[in-house]
Amino acid sequence: MKILKCHCGSIEAEIEISSEIKNFLKCNCSLCKRRGAVMSLVKNEKFKIIKGNENLKMYQFHTNVAKHYFCINCGIYTHHNPRSNPAMTGFNLGCIDSVNTFELDEVKVNDGQNHPLDKKDK
Repeated sequence: MKILKCHCGSIEAEIEISSEIKNFLKCNCSLCKRRGAVMSLVKNEKFKIIKGNENLKMYQFHTNVAKHYFCINCGIYTHHNPRSNPAMTGFNLGCIDSVNTFELDEVKVNDGQNHPLDKKDK
């Protein structure tokens, strides 16, 4: 079990992880490239807000399918539900005290600028 916290501590979540977090990613979509967070993913049922749900604000853009959450007090992005797989929760590894995102190896880049759901038949 890992505990995720925003910067001011208003929001906390439990993340059910059986072992160490192994998959790290960044995304180059218009939102993610601006926030610069290193993320990982779990199934929705393995992510639970345990404190401060009233302090979460949701942001949506473009297709309004993905749901991005941040703290209304400190502004920190805590988690999101990606449009490519809404059954998953992506979470900000920087919000887990035991994770140093500057020491992570093999951070994959998700190509959100060329999202497959945006492809149009020519």
